[in-house]
Amino acid sequence: MNTYKHCQSCGMPPKRDPKGGGTEADGSRSSMYCSHCYGDGKFTLPDYTAAQMQELVRGKLVEMGFPRFLCGFFTKGIPRLARWSGAR
Repeated sequence: MNTYKHCQSCGMPPKRDPKGGGTEADGSRSSMYCSHCYGDGKFTLPDYTAAQMQELVRGKLVEMGFPRFLCGFFTKGIPRLARWSGAR
């Protein structure tokens, strides 16, 4: 099983996740996704596209006080994450 340095849906580093990561249907910790994106073996926003996730994350980063240009930089790789690229 792979260990990822970032959530494979939104790109958040695991150390920033207050719950320590998402959960699988059996209650075990997900090695791929954060608790904001994944819980009980399902995506919390199942109908979202990569572009919508980029916009959501960009907005959250702006709320946290990050400069807009950095928000764009931090979110540009979201479409290449496993959830969006089809890798599992």
